[in-house]
Amino acid sequence: MSDGRIANVAAAVLIGGASSRMGEDKARRSFAGIAAATRASRLLASLFADVMLVGGDAPDDAVGRRVADVAGPRCALRGLVAALEAARAERVLVVATDLPLLGPELLLALVAWPEADVVLPRRAGRIEPLCAIWHREHALVAARERLAAQTLALHELVARLDARFLDDADLAAIDPEGTALANANTPEEWSYLERARTRGPA
Repeated sequence: MSDGRIANVAAAVLIGGASSRMGEDKARRSFAGIAAATRASRLLASLFADVMLVGGDAPDDAVGRRVADVAGPRCALRGLVAALEAARAERVLVVATDLPLLGPELLLALVAWPEADVVLPRRAGRIEPLCAIWHREHALVAARERLAAQTLALHELVARLDARFLDDADLAAIDPEGTALANANTPEEWSYLERARTRGPA
């Protein structure tokens, strides 16, 4: 721990996505009056000593050190490689900027879960690699190789690694409303999640 925050796990928000379906930069889009990247970074900074804002153009009030994307196609894998390269710890929590209902409970559960190359949620068989803890040494080589080959799907990277999952029953105990991993890709989805926020804590 460092000043009450976790020091042996780094944390990163990926903000360099194309946001093509949203029509504007999701990192800067307001959610309940706060830019999405700012909301995510504040959450991470309340728990982790080292927070990175990876890629994109972070809002001025976002918390953390700025890390540029590595070279390559504009994709989440590029941001993951940049986060793993820049991290100051061997375990790196990487989250997308478009999970506005994400809360500390799930993040702390991932930290506490048995370690592996990658630890991530899996609900109804569907994994969420953009809310996951990656082991820097073990995951970075494979991630770089796949980026160089332009094999960009994160679920395929996960399949190559030793992975541990928080599955349905464990997720339900942590997130009974089932909203923590809800992402927003369109203005309509964004508005829906803003309304959902009023029915429970963000």
